[in-house]
Amino acid sequence: MSEWVSYYRSEGPEEEEEDEQQEERAEAIADYRFSGRDSLIFLVDASKAMFEPDGDGVTPFDMTIQCIRNVYTSKIISSDRDLLSVVFYGTEKNKNSADFKHVYILQELDNPGAKRVLELDHYRGDEGRALFRETFGHNADYSLGEALWACSNLFSDVRVRLSHKRIMLFTNEDDPHANDSAKAKLARTRAGDLRDTGIILDLMHLKKPGGFDISLFYRDIINIAEDEDLGIQPEESEKLEHLMKKVRAKEAKKRALVRLNLYLNKDLSLSVGVYSLVQKAYKPYPVKLYRETNEPVKTKTRMFNGKTGSLLLPSDTKRAQTYGNRQIVMEKEETEELKRFDSPGLFLIGFKPLSMLKQHHHIKPSQFIYPEESVVSGSTTLFNALLMKCLEKEVMALCRYTARRNTPPRFVALVPQEEEVDEEKAQVAPPGFHIIFLPYADDKRNIDFTEKVPASREQVDKMKEIIQKLRFKYRIDSFENPVLQQHFRNLEALALDMTEPEQAEDLTMPKAKEMDRRLGNLVEEFKQLVYPPDYNPDGKAVKRKQASDVQTEKRPKVEVSEDKLRSHVQKGTLGKLTVPVLKDACRFYGLKGGGKKQELMDALTEYFSEH
Repeated sequence: MSEWVSYYRSEGPEEEEEDEQQEERAEAIADYRFSGRDSLIFLVDASKAMFEPDGDGVTPFDMTIQCIRNVYTSKIISSDRDLLSVVFYGTEKNKNSADFKHVYILQELDNPGAKRVLELDHYRGDEGRALFRETFGHNADYSLGEALWACSNLFSDVRVRLSHKRIMLFTNEDDPHANDSAKAKLARTRAGDLRDTGIILDLMHLKKPGGFDISLFYRDIINIAEDEDLGIQPEESEKLEHLMKKVRAKEAKKRALVRLNLYLNKDLSLSVGVYSLVQKAYKPYPVKLYRETNEPVKTKTRMFNGKTGSLLLPSDTKRAQTYGNRQIVMEKEETEELKRFDSPGLFLIGFKPLSMLKQHHHIKPSQFIYPEESVVSGSTTLFNALLMKCLEKEVMALCRYTARRNTPPRFVALVPQEEEVDEEKAQVAPPGFHIIFLPYADDKRNIDFTEKVPASREQVDKMKEIIQKLRFKYRIDSFENPVLQQHFRNLEALALDMTEPEQAEDLTMPKAKEMDRRLGNLVEEFKQLVYPPDYNPDGKAVKRKQASDVQTEKRPKVEVSEDKLRSHVQKGTLGKLTVPVLKDACRFYGLKGGGKKQELMDALTEYFSEH
């Protein structure tokens, strides 16, 4: 994900909320910091056969360019740090570092951007077809092996760390070197070299008159990632929707947040990768620009002495925490040492039945672990054995989880998940463990609920009828955030010089007419059963202000007496009071304590120290 921060910002968030946002933001960019960037090269066949229209007047080349364009716009929104490139082969002209004939690099490996999308738009439609023929031309005397070599050179020339390297080959020719065994052999050799260097080569084959036969040539060329099914060969793509489905399935590569050991005991451990299956999406953080040149502005923070105004160096500052009336001062090294709790890893504590895990134990989105055979040999076998036993016994593993060296340990449950496949034997859900973050005793709150109002059997039955009528099949991937989608459509329209932005459909809005049609008279019947005859549910009760109310508005009511507040200050236990109580106390004594809990406590401590 891009380096995003919270869109909904409050003016005075609590410290815990700030920490939560920073943690989410850290997870959002941890992908790139710890494992590098994804890179993807679109290798496109530019021979004449790709420009022949089908019955609907759409050419395979047009469909390919539209597909690449969709990936670019998607990456700009979700993964703008990834590197993308477009390479043509089968052109008359050539442009590449090795000067291979009939291989033209249109776009080097770089971040997706509006200029690149606009450049692709030039080659769409009939005018784009003519422009392509005039600019690049066509030549069938190409070598696919040299095209793969040029792509390999693009990966080598990148100076940043790459986590995954992938080439997507778009073509409708199933046997490109049928009459040249030397070129066919070179292509197989280069494909083997790519496999040895960890570069994945995917075939996005398009519809060909008479059908596309993978076995003629490409079965020996393409290579499959370790976690992909060797037996699945998707059919050729005739429509853009089908092509996009294949591309999305390949380009959305799993990236581990962190790799660590799962310790079953002191002498036995295995290596696992931790993945984030759900990551909250935010609006991208705005970049500050200099008004006159539109160049990005760098922000620097400097600290000054409040009394003398002199500049302070980092070595001149210390940190303190107020405990009662006393400030506990710590050096920078001491504060850093406080952050070091334990070495990273998952440490097994024991097992509990799955039935003991409750929904209200939810603290934050879960993570997912999968074995990392490349780090510790035998991890997959041991992991599978543990997974099978937990599924068989219907138990979860309880662990102490330290994600990184400077993060506090968490108490987690490893919930087993069995592999799920669809009718085509394609994986729907991977086998592994979900990391469920469990609350500490400090996180639980005891809330006094009002007494339940019992409902009659008739009322319950009527509500059951309403619920049954409003049931629908819910899939989380069917609903997009309308605020985010419209925001990015507006940005896209500005960046690509569109006349007006495309309007995003808000699928979260209830379909009131359809719901009324389904329910019929059930709602009115329910109202008659629940509400008294003279009660109007739509009416708003208006409360008149009395004289006593006016008096209380002028001076806030303090739930804690002055003596108790003074006692809390002396004992250093102000932190036990809630933020609303502290705010009321500050307003009562005319103090400006800000919105954070620590600022409120400091203001009250200073006040009672002087009075």
